[in-house]
Amino acid sequence: MKYMVSVIDDRTASGTSDEMVAIDAFNERVVADGHWVLAGGLASPSASTVIDGRGEEPVFTDGPFLESKEHIAGFWIFEAPDLETALELAVDGSKACNRRVEVRPFL
Repeated sequence: MKYMVSVIDDRTASGTSDEMVAIDAFNERVVADGHWVLAGGLASPSASTVIDGRGEEPVFTDGPFLESKEHIAGFWIFEAPDLETALELAVDGSKACNRRVEVRPFL
């Protein structure tokens, strides 16, 4: 099963050099253990565009869908046999990036 682990932050690209080293080491271990699917950092919410294509013409709105102090600054997608394994990976990812994370299973 696949799980998305969202990294929660109130800034963008805020990782220190020590945190980046820890994240790289964590990523290498996740790849070696066969859980890696995809990961990435995200631009600031102010760089986003919200699109509503439900009507006759699409409506494009600059900026985030929701105004919030915190946002998803990055993410991992893991392949794990169960939620317990995904949560263990998320704990290690949270420690590596020094941020809170949210785990959500794919449907």
